[in-house]
Amino acid sequence: MSVIENIKMALSSLRAHKMRSILTMLGIIIGVGSVIAVVAVGQGGEAMLKSQIVGEGNTIELFYMPSDEELQTSPDVMSPFTQEDLRAVESIPEVTQVVATSSEFGSVRYRENTLDSSITGINQAYLDVNELEVASGRNLLSADFLGGRRTAIVSASFQEELFDGKNPLGQVVYVHSQPVEIVGVLKKPTGMLAFGTNDMYLPWNTWRTVFATNDISQVTLQADNAEDLQKAGKKAAGMLNQMHHTEEAYQVMNMEEIAAGIGQVTRVMTIIIGSIAGVSLLVGGIGVMNIMLVSVTERTREIGVRMSLGATRGQILFQFLVESVTLTLIGGAVGIMLGGSAAAIVSYFAGWPALVSWPVIVGGLLFSMVIGVVFGILPANKASRLNPIESLRYE
Repeated sequence: MSVIENIKMALSSLRAHKMRSILTMLGIIIGVGSVIAVVAVGQGGEAMLKSQIVGEGNTIELFYMPSDEELQTSPDVMSPFTQEDLRAVESIPEVTQVVATSSEFGSVRYRENTLDSSITGINQAYLDVNELEVASGRNLLSADFLGGRRTAIVSASFQEELFDGKNPLGQVVYVHSQPVEIVGVLKKPTGMLAFGTNDMYLPWNTWRTVFATNDISQVTLQADNAEDLQKAGKKAAGMLNQMHHTEEAYQVMNMEEIAAGIGQVTRVMTIIIGSIAGVSLLVGGIGVMNIMLVSVTERTREIGVRMSLGATRGQILFQFLVESVTLTLIGGAVGIMLGGSAAAIVSYFAGWPALVSWPVIVGGLLFSMVIGVVFGILPANKASRLNPIESLRYE
């Protein structure tokens, strides 16, 4: 008997006992579906975390960490970056944009209301590299940066807290007793790492005037491609260390290594949770074995007839193995579809993509097949060892 005929016979047997077959496959469906959903959501979360950390703009951050000796010997060591530093870094061939920011946490006043806010001074390159999408009003313009206009854009949370959700456009607030006009409100952030913070962004020249300082606290470099990014960062750090006569005070933060570490943690968590979900596959496999043993008992006379007509032990063994594998493969296929749907629903509410990859789908089907073989061996072996004469007498 060919494999196709065995599969047809297996399907015929499943159709003859529809309810029993569905209940048997339920364990496999739940097990495979759970594993697929967990892995898909886990991989999607890992990809989202990496994109949030590394970013998609080919950027790398310079940071300043002087030694204790440098802190004691250098009088201006507490000023991390200067305008001269920015001009020097901009001359590096691999660098396309230099983003400079300065931040202070201070009080913003509007009439009788005050709000503690993160107040950040940015240069124009910041808007080119980071997406600050405006929900109402306008974004900061070149004229705001060049002229040092007292304009600002604020977060949605800032609007809700200081203005009770009312329209703040055109209103003047006071930062360090300095008047600043609000010209735009940013869109509410979305995603797992999105938090409603009270933020205000000023042109850097305006920020410098308001806080009476020229200090630049953070510098981020952008390169044309990811391959040049690390090279640009090392060149910039070396140049600044040489200019300021420091050894390793200026360094670059390798976000790829950080993302790789976080990715490893998320993968371990996905494996652990997936393994817990996979326990139901073991339960489903035991259910398959139990039903197949019942099937062998019910079909004892049929087995005896087949053996009397010349069927070998190997053919009987193969027939029942095919039935077991067919049962688990159908359950696995249904589980994959349900698992993918569950992952899509979870990702919709969680705010990150569900990555149902082909290796995961193929792995789910293969694992279902392995479950069918492993838990089908005992019933199939029992069927193949039946005595033909006793089987024909079985009632």
